[in-house]
Amino acid sequence: MTLPPVAISLGAFGADLVRARGQASFIALLVDAGVKRIELREELFSPGPDDQDFPALARAIQAQGLECLYSAPLELWLEGEKQPNPELQPTLERASACSAFWLKVSLGHFAEHCDVAALADALAPYDVHLLVENDQTDQGGRIAPFVQFFAQVTALQMPIGMTFDIGNWRWQEQSASDAAQQLGRYVEYLHCKAITLNAAGKLIAVPPAPADLREWEGLVKHMPVNLPRAIEYPLQGADLLQVTREQVGLLARLGQSHPAHSNASQTEALSHV
Repeated sequence: MTLPPVAISLGAFGADLVRARGQASFIALLVDAGVKRIELREELFSPGPDDQDFPALARAIQAQGLECLYSAPLELWLEGEKQPNPELQPTLERASACSAFWLKVSLGHFAEHCDVAALADALAPYDVHLLVENDQTDQGGRIAPFVQFFAQVTALQMPIGMTFDIGNWRWQEQSASDAAQQLGRYVEYLHCKAITLNAAGKLIAVPPAPADLREWEGLVKHMPVNLPRAIEYPLQGADLLQVTREQVGLLARLGQSHPAHSNASQTEALSHV
């Protein structure tokens, strides 16, 4: 049985540690842990030249046989604007410089007046596949705008997929189950994190408990078979490699207990992943 690929969003190792060590320093750990894809985080690049030598970073990733996804804290649509965020182009340039096949951004302030066809024109010069993620904001963390956005994307036959962040729906009190039922067909990448309240009453990401894994099993039934998934919760411990291996194994087995529910559109979506 072929298990689905598991990625690590590098923020899982802690923002301060990643900025201090550089994102390239985690490549060997990911390979040893059985990870298939590295998710570079734009906000975690340090200002020094060594951490922003993107061609060198691309070579280091490719040398280890890892897939590369570039994640940027960019809203695809700015408030009140019809055209896509003008910062999309330089972000695509940086993703391309890293030889990333995917670029992950947030939806932002999408509304009916937004020119989705113009987005196709902006993406056309780049060999980077766009994934749009639900974030924690009011504008980008609710189900309805995503339904509207992907209806237009589908009508225009645009090759854009969704990153479905399980935990982020909590910030806007949206049902992850409802989101999976309505948006599951568009999902090409699953961000996994359990959510709890800390002592200060703030929502934070934590590793999944058995109850979380059971809930996630129900969500992935609405998504393509063997969907790539990523760890986006803290990975900490004295033996970081062992901790990472264990969590990678957990996520790789997610959804394997269910029979395959696939159709032509799901198969086509997987061909882009």
